[in-house]
Amino acid sequence: MLYRSVVYLVGMLINFFGVALLINATLGAGFWTSFFIGVSDHLGFTVGFWYGAFQLVIIFINAKLMKQLPEVRAVVPVILESLILDFWLEIVFANVDLSTAPFLLQVMALFTGVAIIGLGVAIYILPQFPRAPVDQLFLAVSARFNLSIQSGQTVVAVIMTSLALLVGGPVGLGTVAPMLFLGPVIQLCYTRAYPLYYKLHPDGERVYQQAV
Repeated sequence: MLYRSVVYLVGMLINFFGVALLINATLGAGFWTSFFIGVSDHLGFTVGFWYGAFQLVIIFINAKLMKQLPEVRAVVPVILESLILDFWLEIVFANVDLSTAPFLLQVMALFTGVAIIGLGVAIYILPQFPRAPVDQLFLAVSARFNLSIQSGQTVVAVIMTSLALLVGGPVGLGTVAPMLFLGPVIQLCYTRAYPLYYKLHPDGERVYQQAV
């Protein structure tokens, strides 16, 4: 349990480091984050606060779509992710400003952020702990409206990007790049990390054989 928890937390830390780097590239943020930044600019409080607040609402939306009871366990990743996001944005990157940096440097920061996000996601899904409500929303929309997972993700992405534009969120290259490249990066990192995760697992080969 300790091993799984550590891997889960490390994955989240890596993931949101990438999110913070992508935001600070100032070429636009991911569609979810862009929306939360726009809301934060209008209503105050931190981006992490709104990230958590909206996800608590999404828990009930997911339950309605899936015709199930709200998943209480999803509150744990919501709290963790909100705190970690604010840690990177409000503390580590507080004095970082790439808005006047050369465009090439901004692009490099953006795509490095996407790569780091993909690595972080690939790591934090390995222990198979409850995922954040925003991650479950794609699946809930797909199941409710009989869509493929990719189509469900596209629907959510289009809706959230539109809302981000309405609230003045930073929509741009940083919004499009994750939509195009994040999936393949996650798949690549997950494929590499999967056997290593079980190789380093305290129960080793036995747990790996059960997983496969």
